[in-house]
Amino acid sequence: NSSKVRESKFRLDITKKFFIMRVVKCWNRLPREVVDAPSLEVFKS
Repeated sequence: NSSKVRESKFRLDITKKFFIMRVVKCWNRLPREVVDAPSLEVFKS
């Protein structure tokens, strides 16, 4: 999937709790139809 976001590797466990790190995991789990949605309305539905 070309829309996948790469997770960075960090030495400290505290970075795993950062918002961006949690969002990357959720984003990469989304189905392709949702990621490629043509509009926000379609994305939300």
